[in-house]
Amino acid sequence: MKRSIDFATKDKPAIPIYILRPEDLPTLDRIVGDKGANWAKTSNFGGQAGQMLTVPNADGCLMAVLVGDSRSDDAPTERFFLADILQRLGSGSYCLEGDLNQEERDEAALASLFAQYQFDQFTEHKSCMSQLVLPQGCDHKRLCAIAEGECFTRDLINQPASHLGPSELEAHVTDLAAAHEAELRVVKGDHLKEEFPLVYAVGAAGAPPRMLDLRWGPHDGKKLTIIGKGVSFDTGGLNIKPGRSMGLMKKDMGGAAVSMGLTKMIMTMGVDLRLRVLIPAVENAISGKAMRPGDVLNSRAGLTVEVTNTDAEGRLILADAIDYAEEEDPDLLLTLATLTGAARVALGPEIVPYYTENDARAEILEEAARKVRDPLWRLPLWHPYESMLKSDIADCVNATETGFAGSMTAALFLGKFVTHADRWMHFDLYCWQNQHQPGRPRGGIGQASRALFDALPEILDL
Repeated sequence: MKRSIDFATKDKPAIPIYILRPEDLPTLDRIVGDKGANWAKTSNFGGQAGQMLTVPNADGCLMAVLVGDSRSDDAPTERFFLADILQRLGSGSYCLEGDLNQEERDEAALASLFAQYQFDQFTEHKSCMSQLVLPQGCDHKRLCAIAEGECFTRDLINQPASHLGPSELEAHVTDLAAAHEAELRVVKGDHLKEEFPLVYAVGAAGAPPRMLDLRWGPHDGKKLTIIGKGVSFDTGGLNIKPGRSMGLMKKDMGGAAVSMGLTKMIMTMGVDLRLRVLIPAVENAISGKAMRPGDVLNSRAGLTVEVTNTDAEGRLILADAIDYAEEEDPDLLLTLATLTGAARVALGPEIVPYYTENDARAEILEEAARKVRDPLWRLPLWHPYESMLKSDIADCVNATETGFAGSMTAALFLGKFVTHADRWMHFDLYCWQNQHQPGRPRGGIGQASRALFDALPEILDL
């Protein structure tokens, strides 16, 4: 999966896009001349949010594009709104004009890169894309690294399970490691059964499961470990999902995809840290080898788990990965997973709930999330709810009977395998765009990675 996403070169004239507030309209003649200002007036261009007007010159060719800016309105500007403008304009080279601060120019630049994304692997239809000249003050390498990491994430999630199982996921991680001279260890077969019993049990019914262990960066750097849930397809197991719920389950490896996209950003920019990425790659399928409700499974950590729901498989494979990661005492441990439907009930598809016991890290992360417009919301690790995870015959159950606080109790289950709670952050992702929005076409989407990438230097130092 290779794609070319970049800014327009300056070797040919670019058509200006003017971002305007309603109060800018009286001086519009200074920007587009008297004829252009009259054209805007007769076309009822008022500078409202998202409003767009193309302005022709005397020859009927496109001279300028006027775009309304909602910063003077009560409602905030739609995230990456410029992406839709560029897609509506079609192919061409454009440059950005208007009274924008650096944060807004960065967002507009990133929007222009996201506007170029299309998942066209299985279709002959190829769209012509517009490009924006890199706005003043923007970091070309960093923005392209972020966009390429995000597009890598989207491509992985959009792949159907027929083209992306555990072995194909391994191949993509192998290619990523090779491109950045990273080390990769793969554990599968009998070795997996011995080292990672929960990963093996979850994946036993489907395509051969495996644990992917990537390492990169200086050995003396701050240690960041990222764990991504890699369930290539989730039937729900013997607690089978209804068809409507199963339809999107190719995205259940979204945590792995986000981890890989974030990893690509970090390695491309050469961030000074010691990175480790763990991806338990499995398929939660149904066969004679499938785990059953009522089974008691051993974990790598030694805790026994009673399976009360085979559709709560993600937390099982993450548990083994967490115990493995904690053996090296990382400075920061991240778990990224499309873990619960309860998270969507609580916060919907766009806002990612996350969990941490470290208030200082939460404050830094939330400021980064606001700045890069990658929405997150902290939920509590409410320890009294751990009583819901008690089992009569094992150390714990994998899912509660009530269904209450589903995202929280899933996080509390993972917390049983964490050694240093103040160094751990967990993100309950959705990774799917249900309907088109600017810069985010319907399909796979990255979440939390841009906020984490922006915040990493600070939160690793705490």
